[in-house]
Amino acid sequence: MTCPDGHEGWLATGRNAVRAVLADNRFSIRPDLMHFPFADTGGETAPPSPPGAFGDADPPEHTRYRRALTGQFTVRRMRQLTERIEEITAEHLTAMEKQGTTADLVPAFALPVPALMICELLGVPYTERERFQADAIMVTGSMADFAETGAAFVRLQEYMGELVTAKRVRPQDDLISGIVGEDFTDEELVNMSLMLLGGGLDTTTNVFATGLLELLRSPELVAELRAKPEEVVEELLRRTTIIPTLVRSALEDVEIDGQVIKAGDTVALSLETANLDRSGNHIAFGHGIHQCLGQQLARVVLGIGFPALFEWFPKLRLAVPEAELPVRPHALVKGLLALPVRWD
Repeated sequence: MTCPDGHEGWLATGRNAVRAVLADNRFSIRPDLMHFPFADTGGETAPPSPPGAFGDADPPEHTRYRRALTGQFTVRRMRQLTERIEEITAEHLTAMEKQGTTADLVPAFALPVPALMICELLGVPYTERERFQADAIMVTGSMADFAETGAAFVRLQEYMGELVTAKRVRPQDDLISGIVGEDFTDEELVNMSLMLLGGGLDTTTNVFATGLLELLRSPELVAELRAKPEEVVEELLRRTTIIPTLVRSALEDVEIDGQVIKAGDTVALSLETANLDRSGNHIAFGHGIHQCLGQQLARVVLGIGFPALFEWFPKLRLAVPEAELPVRPHALVKGLLALPVRWD
């Protein structure tokens, strides 16, 4: 394939080829080594990612960050978060029920439930959650103008710095407190936290919204949801694949499926088409060392949220024709800007 800057790179569409590239550390995830395949950057390359941005780092830097973070996703913490997610879900469904028989599921449910889950995970104090949640949603899920989004991101950086300082002085039972004792600088801790925020909020919100639309299209899936929620969640993850394409760049010559990828070549990886192959498990969470860190927590949120909606509102349906639903205008993360529904 030809990238917008003229670079002759590659597009992998088959499941085996996509998995092979994602599992091979001879391919880099660093944005500063890539040719961006989605839009013309005017010939400019991305700057090196800041310390702590583990999602943009190769080994051994990535290994150091990932090891510390993986240790925080304990069974006990997942159980604690499950109880809170059930409470948060019920609170928002109650609020929807009280307001009448219509709602926009994006601001009413798909955005706030993951946002509050991230607050629980990072240990944001209750008194700060409204402020934190508003900026987090603006940065990760809003289509606000660049100036507003930039200002919100600066506020989030500053707030994360304050939170890291507070956790160093008085650690509690949360993820940030669990890693402040590691050999990380404040800058690394802030950027690690921001990566978790972006990875956990925007993606879960859009899986919620696109997954709900898929359920509204498919009554047979709703019926299965009641009996086999875990299986239906996996099927929705496969069908929606909200991150349709990942990108890697070859650090050296590598042969994949009989094709030699030259050092410096960029490879676009179509998770969307790879997930059409049902011969194995889906790769909606990626594959290899960069596979989604919080995938089990995401499954918990979705496994609680999807069934609960249809238990509370068994006659849930779209309030507008599907063709009128506004979709996000870029392809990096698929999603809906609104999902108006009604019920009896």
